[in-house]
Amino acid sequence: PPSPLWALPEELLLLICSYLDAQALGRLAQVCRRLRFLSSRDVLWRRIARGCLNSGFTQLGTDLAAGIPVKERVKVSQNWKHGRCRRETVLNWKCKQVASFSSPFLMPWMELDGEYLYLSQAENIQAYHLCAEGMGLQRHPQAIFSGHQEDVCRFVVVNSDIVSGGGDGSIVLHKIHGSYSIKFSAHEQEVNCVDFQGGLIVSGSRDRTAKVWSLSAGRVGQCLHTVQTEDRVWSIAISPLLSSFVTGTACCGHTSPLRIWDLESGQLLTCLGTDFHRGAGVLDVFYETPSLLLSCGYDTYIRYWDIRTSTRKCIQEWEEPHDSALYCIRSDKNHMIASGSSYYGVVRLWDKRQTRCLQSFHLSSPTSSPVYCLRFSTTHLYAALASALHVLDFTA
Repeated sequence: PPSPLWALPEELLLLICSYLDAQALGRLAQVCRRLRFLSSRDVLWRRIARGCLNSGFTQLGTDLAAGIPVKERVKVSQNWKHGRCRRETVLNWKCKQVASFSSPFLMPWMELDGEYLYLSQAENIQAYHLCAEGMGLQRHPQAIFSGHQEDVCRFVVVNSDIVSGGGDGSIVLHKIHGSYSIKFSAHEQEVNCVDFQGGLIVSGSRDRTAKVWSLSAGRVGQCLHTVQTEDRVWSIAISPLLSSFVTGTACCGHTSPLRIWDLESGQLLTCLGTDFHRGAGVLDVFYETPSLLLSCGYDTYIRYWDIRTSTRKCIQEWEEPHDSALYCIRSDKNHMIASGSSYYGVVRLWDKRQTRCLQSFHLSSPTSSPVYCLRFSTTHLYAALASALHVLDFTA
């Protein structure tokens, strides 16, 4: 006969099981059908998942991957932790010249948005449908977004809009589900970086300015502020609170390459850091929360900033082991960081709770190419190099 314990109401059983770890829950699932069902409930795995790498939960507990069973995400998280994955090159394109930040041609950029991957190739942005099964993309793009006369430098996808900056100094806004698009001249030189939130665009350029643009009705493409950065702007991001934005510059002068500006007035709010070396330009920035910010660049360091505690020193930093420039960075907004370096297409995974690199993946040997952009979901990581798009499948 069944044990009286398992005859308890489900609410009490869930409370008892909430004290078990992943291994104990797995063993419990082998007892009987009822316990297998009970032990797979998301409510039991959520606490465990929040301590795992890239399980879809932020530090605040927000679920970014709702709809995927939490138990399955915890299993896949172990593959991220131990570097177990299947690798594949899913797209190749011709490389007409060596790309660098002094010459922004053929520096592919990409964004993941639901079932689509958006990838810039020369003057166009192409939308590829992700295969439902496996790790590939559909062979041909489902849509192509054009408008620039020179190569797309960077772009963002927000809801149903694509905002891109190009080597021709222009900004282009596309509606994904329609033919509507707007193009306007933005900078005297190439637009190295853009961000778009709350009806506002911020852009940064080689011309040593950052600008704020309106997209509200009747003011589309109107410049609200021009910020003189006195340095080339390589990266930019709007705070989640929509009150400020951060610029990452080339650090060729005597000012910090990381500065935060008021979005409404365009005035400088604060500088981050005091120990940057000349030339230590910031190539990518990423807001986790309104107060937590990640940066990386030429000086080989990933820095983690908490602007609530200090603007002079970061709260954590990690050094790239091969002393290589870091071109791009992303996090799961919890414990994991992924970075792409200039050394033979190396992608690294970092655990914020550790001081050393957790895993490394060499994607471009023997031909060296930086990882210009990377994005990941809870199951796959995509890395764009000078001539190919690589994908790592962690469900394998």
